[in-house]
Amino acid sequence: QVQLVESGGGSVQAGGSLSLSCAASGYTYSTYCMGWFRQAPGKEREGVAAIYIGGGMIYYYDIVKGRFTISQDNAKNTLYLQMNSLKPEDTAIYYCAAHPATYCRGGYWFRTYEYNYWGEGSQVTVSS
Repeated sequence: QVQLVESGGGSVQAGGSLSLSCAASGYTYSTYCMGWFRQAPGKEREGVAAIYIGGGMIYYYDIVKGRFTISQDNAKNTLYLQMNSLKPEDTAIYYCAAHPATYCRGGYWFRTYEYNYWGEGSQVTVSS
């Protein structure tokens, strides 16, 4: 059973930076599509970014392009999200997610139903 544990996050003022990590364990497949999602109070969970573990295919939600960077460290089985130029509207609980795949589907990477495994989330709060 794949387990995902997020860490990082916290509180920052607008314009600041935060980073998130997601430590994965229990992999039973050799490749996965992994993503970061977020959910603000009263809103649906939305895809932020995704990366194919095994090939570098990367996707971003348009509103975070140029500000957020998703990356991986295969040796550590860890996924990262570096968030710069944060805005109050980035405030949300951020979740790490994964599903076994040979690639991240371009039109589906941001859909929650694509993912089998989820972390418990990490709070990110950006104040104005």
